[in-house]
Amino acid sequence: MTTAPGRRSSTFTRLLRHGFTDPSAAEQLLDLDALASVRSDPVLLEALGATADPDLALRGLVRIVEAGEESERQVLLDTLVTAKPLRDRLLGVLGASEALGDHLARHPRDWQALVTYESADLHPGVAEFEQGLADAVDPDSLRVAYRRCLLTLAARDVCGTTGLAQTAAELADLATATLRAALAIARTAAPEDAAQCRLAVVAMGKCGGRELNYISDVDVIFVGEARDGVDETKAMQAATRLAAHMMRICSDTTVEGTIWEVDANLRPEGRNGPLVRTLSSHLAYYQRWAKTWEFQALLKARAVAGDPELGAEYVDAVSPLVWGAADRENFVPDVQKMRRRVVDNIPADRIERELKLGPGGLRDVEFAVQLLQLVHGRSDASLHSGSTLEALRALAEGGYVGRADAAQLDEAYRFLRAMEHRIQLYRLRRTHLVPEDEADLRRLGRSLGMRTDPVAELNKAWKRHASVVRRLHEKIFYRPLLDAVAQLAPGESRLSAKAAAIRLEALGYADPAAALRHLEALSSGVTRKAAIQRTLLPVLLGWFADSADPDAGLLGFRKVSDALGKTPWYLRLLRDEGAAAENLARVLSAGRLAPDLLMRAPEAVAILGDPEGLTPRTREHLEQEVLAAVGRAGDAESAVAVVRGVRRRELFRTTAADLIGSYGTEDSPAEQDHGALVDRVGSAVTDLNAATVAGALRAAVRERWGDTLPTRFAVIGMGRFGGHELSYGSDADVLFVHQPREGVSDEEAGRAANAVVGEMRRLLQLPTADPPLLIDADLRPEGRTGPMVRTLKSYEAYYRRWSLVWESQALLRAEHMAGDAELGRAFVELVDPLRYPMEGLGEDAVREIRRLKARMESERMPRGADPTLHAKLGRGGLSDVEWTVQLIQMQHGWAEPGLRTTRTREALAAACAADLIPAEDAQTLDEAWVLAARVRNAVMLVRGRPGDTFPSDARELAAVGRYLGYEPGHVGDMLDDYRRITRRARAVVEERFYGAAG
Repeated sequence: MTTAPGRRSSTFTRLLRHGFTDPSAAEQLLDLDALASVRSDPVLLEALGATADPDLALRGLVRIVEAGEESERQVLLDTLVTAKPLRDRLLGVLGASEALGDHLARHPRDWQALVTYESADLHPGVAEFEQGLADAVDPDSLRVAYRRCLLTLAARDVCGTTGLAQTAAELADLATATLRAALAIARTAAPEDAAQCRLAVVAMGKCGGRELNYISDVDVIFVGEARDGVDETKAMQAATRLAAHMMRICSDTTVEGTIWEVDANLRPEGRNGPLVRTLSSHLAYYQRWAKTWEFQALLKARAVAGDPELGAEYVDAVSPLVWGAADRENFVPDVQKMRRRVVDNIPADRIERELKLGPGGLRDVEFAVQLLQLVHGRSDASLHSGSTLEALRALAEGGYVGRADAAQLDEAYRFLRAMEHRIQLYRLRRTHLVPEDEADLRRLGRSLGMRTDPVAELNKAWKRHASVVRRLHEKIFYRPLLDAVAQLAPGESRLSAKAAAIRLEALGYADPAAALRHLEALSSGVTRKAAIQRTLLPVLLGWFADSADPDAGLLGFRKVSDALGKTPWYLRLLRDEGAAAENLARVLSAGRLAPDLLMRAPEAVAILGDPEGLTPRTREHLEQEVLAAVGRAGDAESAVAVVRGVRRRELFRTTAADLIGSYGTEDSPAEQDHGALVDRVGSAVTDLNAATVAGALRAAVRERWGDTLPTRFAVIGMGRFGGHELSYGSDADVLFVHQPREGVSDEEAGRAANAVVGEMRRLLQLPTADPPLLIDADLRPEGRTGPMVRTLKSYEAYYRRWSLVWESQALLRAEHMAGDAELGRAFVELVDPLRYPMEGLGEDAVREIRRLKARMESERMPRGADPTLHAKLGRGGLSDVEWTVQLIQMQHGWAEPGLRTTRTREALAAACAADLIPAEDAQTLDEAWVLAARVRNAVMLVRGRPGDTFPSDARELAAVGRYLGYEPGHVGDMLDDYRRITRRARAVVEERFYGAAG
């Protein structure tokens, strides 16, 4: 074909119009002598243009024609232009599969398999595929025969003769026939082994469910028995050799490539277990050791090859175990664990392209369906199907899944599976990744019937279906629960009350009957409020079930809804603010403290919908609000009531932020820096308590003296208060200092100061709905027997003459918190020489500190407490780390400014930076301190009261584990990790604290 320079030929233009992306190369191919007889035939060009990739189809056709005998070429070309069925099938396959094009180039006569179809060819089963593989006598001939069968199957698929479900079933039937052929080859190679044993091959996974991909591992389990008169051990050895040979026949790569991997890792004990077991051995394992996921896998078990009676016996024997799995002791925590997406091992750059495991992927649909089968299949045999689509249909027909939800999931699953099929068909490689290359995406889109703008249409459809799956895959657990307590239209199926209770129990609800009552109360009726609740609850129920105490979450939600149900903003906030509903669910179901704080003023739920709502407010902001409220109040008690209300609200803000940061949400992962979480809580609670003390001080002064107290007065924070390390249940350790104003006698100033202290403590402990703040002044000079408040000069005289080393150590935490700032600074300057003594501590002082620590360990540990699990006084706990750091501060603080801090972690980092402690030891101590601090916070959050040890109640212990980042069923790991981390810290303490004084 010659054209004038600079002008394109008419063929070039026609090729462009028919979808070729490289018309120049296609034009050259059509000019080859091999295609001389058909190059001008418009029918050929039309047919090529109808394929997924016209360029690929033409290249494949040329290769077949050139590879065939000369006498056969014209037969192929004549048939191609005169027989539309062959033309569509052959070119359709060549345009969709480079791998099958390679096969046809190696075996050019195999195109004839596509020429005619008998009626049986349109829907072949195992028998027809077995006939197609009958002549295979070795691995190579089996591969060739397998590809020939796959060629006809793919042709029906790409031409639309068969749908997705039929194609997947045919692929599974072809796999069955192939396994049988491979086993026959193995038996022929080792007749003596075949004579000694009975061997059954049970398909699992997608092969077992007759929903196989083009290229997928074929999961199997082998069951063997000895033949009469044969020793069982020898028979199992023979069966193992046969099974292993059969696997190699399918999996090995030869000159004809490979078929697919045969994977036996779903067997008992996985790769560590024997390849073949007897039926009794299988049953013994399943009855004693199997985990829930193994029964989930057995849903799809189907005998496919070998001894059919033995295979049937196996399936019949395990079936009752599968459908009784929901009655197992650990089913609920296993389900909670299995429901979480396992995407951690997917590289970040791949997760958005993952069809199978990514968000809104195939695994979401498959897992949701299988889990519902396990829960309800024990009482409904109609759900006993290995096919995802058949099971989904049965779930909808039984009312276990809403019909509309099931229809949307069915459509999305079929589309995603079709994408997966076409992606794998191209090169016959096992992959679930959507390609990134434009040409690959174009071919994929065209193969699915998208012709106008294939890439854009494909991406839009894919995202739409993935979004449907993401939205529905968990909702389908919960929407039918609402139908169970609702009035449905005539003819609508619903989940029975018994089935709803079973499902709630399987999802972790300890009292399903109460849960159903709550659902009915929340969602019944025809009001707008009930309609919004019916929209929210399916999602909320899933978040509640993701916690350690779903019942508490649902009950709390009902209480909040009852309290706020008539306020116009509440349900609108949860419906329209994406994070608010999930944040509320996390907060309500994680323990008692946060819900208790919220119930006292439910309007604080608005914090959860504000993007900045979980950020702790600064001390300056809090003091400004508190002091303004005191100024507006009529008397001290009403003033402090407002102050304590602010404290309760801010405590809720802090607990909510802590819980949400520890649990994570769907949009933001859990905070990985646990030290930062602890520091945020400590700083926020410290600032809040300081502002509260400042407010109580102002209220006490105003009540009796107006704006000016006869003496300057300051509150000094001590202990964890001064160290900005308060936990939720901590008291506020303080010292009170005053300085008489000019012209005021010491007696009058002292009386005023003591009166203020007494009034502050009374006001902060008045019985109200808000949590009290306990003021503890026991660290004052002379302890409980000493005066409650002293002047600065009195402190100076006492510390100069009577101070003991433990008091100097306690003063390491001293920091001004409220009242007269100048007086507070003067007190801190007064005690600096005591806590950071010049040239450090003498040997006697170091010895005394060690003696006091050892005495505390032996005397203050609660009777019966496990010293390896006590967060405060136990081995490697808070006390161990703090005393070690404080000893370093007292020894070296005079010379190292970085050590002059009231905060443990800051001081430890400064000691490491000054080479006073090795980095590895500092890291060990820091890790233990952070963990112990989080345990104390967790106990308070979960139980609603402070504690230094792990709870004994199983549900509370699980909730502590969830807060600390452990999945359900892993509290043993949590306790082991705690012991390990604190044991290492104690070893450092033994060396650094109890070792050499320098």
